[in-house]
Amino acid sequence: MPGKIINNSFDALVIGGGIAGGEAALNIANNGFKVLIIEKDLSIGGKMILLSKVFPTLDCSACITTPKVSEISRHPGITIFTGSEVKNIAKIKENSFEAEVVRNPRYVNVDDCTGCQLCEEACPVLVPDQYQYNLVGRKAAFIPHSIASPRAAAIDIENCTLCGACEKVCPAKCIDFTQETETYHLKIKTVVLATGFNLFDPLKIPRYGFGQFKNVITSMQMERQLAPTRPFSTILRPGDGKVPDKIAYVLCTGSRDATIGNPICSQICCMYSIKQAQLLMGALPMADVTIYYINIRSFGKGFEEFYDQAKGMGVNFIKGKIGKISETDKGNLILRYEDINENIVKETEHDMVVLSVGVLPNPENSSFFPNEQLKLDPFNFVYQTDCLASPALTSIHGVFVAGTASGPMDIPDSILSAGAASSEAISYLTQKK
Repeated sequence: MPGKIINNSFDALVIGGGIAGGEAALNIANNGFKVLIIEKDLSIGGKMILLSKVFPTLDCSACITTPKVSEISRHPGITIFTGSEVKNIAKIKENSFEAEVVRNPRYVNVDDCTGCQLCEEACPVLVPDQYQYNLVGRKAAFIPHSIASPRAAAIDIENCTLCGACEKVCPAKCIDFTQETETYHLKIKTVVLATGFNLFDPLKIPRYGFGQFKNVITSMQMERQLAPTRPFSTILRPGDGKVPDKIAYVLCTGSRDATIGNPICSQICCMYSIKQAQLLMGALPMADVTIYYINIRSFGKGFEEFYDQAKGMGVNFIKGKIGKISETDKGNLILRYEDINENIVKETEHDMVVLSVGVLPNPENSSFFPNEQLKLDPFNFVYQTDCLASPALTSIHGVFVAGTASGPMDIPDSILSAGAASSEAISYLTQKK
């Protein structure tokens, strides 16, 4: 049932609170404009805030993101709606849009919550933790993660038993089960699409055994095991909790494969796999790490040197296409692959396999503008009308695109893209002022 309807106006609407959306919002707000960030998750920061380190410098990802997120959260010109969705945006005329935004109930008054986690301790319901990519569990009353912004609890109402345990222990009395969905009708002047990307679901490639073999995991699950806010104190394989000795990476899982609908290169998989391999060599010095690849695409500044460094550390690189993964009685995994250099089929046993999943477009982009045609490219990313001279321009005048909403790219390129989008938005607002 819709809750109260509030009318308000902003200069810019930024859809997505990841690193690109946050950077674009900050740039626009620093020029004196009122900005609203809409983030469907319970925290801003996107995927970057959940990463371990960034390539090729191996700087701490959270150390970079957290101060930026804090700056965005405290900026007087920026309003943030987490747990919210844009239902539709209508262009009325130049410099004038109307947007309908739905804000889902958190069942916690964020302004009053102290983040003490007493509700989390008292809650009796245990469910998989999506922020740890289902490696561990969380409670139905929970704080998303330790560096979430806002660092406030939320109630997973779908799994909540309404036992009242969280309400009884909350010292701030901030839990409110009467909260309802709120609908906002907003007047805005420009829109920045920073909706990010989706990760490929490896269940679409059954021969790799994901979801069937417990020791086949995704690269994001390994990323969480390497991150400072990781679920375990070391690297463990999910099947039996043992420390793995022989780890394999399968590159191009869901990329460069027309059979699953994504024929393009995701650009980041080679490098994040090499980054993780280097971190594994540090975390597990005796482990054997092997990367199975079609081509290594180390095209950025310092990337080739980073690749060479990994080889020097002892990471094995095998040019081969994985045909099938099967499981032994002990939970180990047999990789059947074509060795491209030797032109023969081989089999190798590993005790953990990491699928380097690719980048897919966010399907929500096409639904934001029911009365306008937001053009998409052949791969369903937002189409850039002039990708060389002005890569932030879209097919709708006054709507700009930032980050991976326009295609696969790494973090520095996403930040550059956000700079381009915010510059275009500021120019658009200034010209129409």
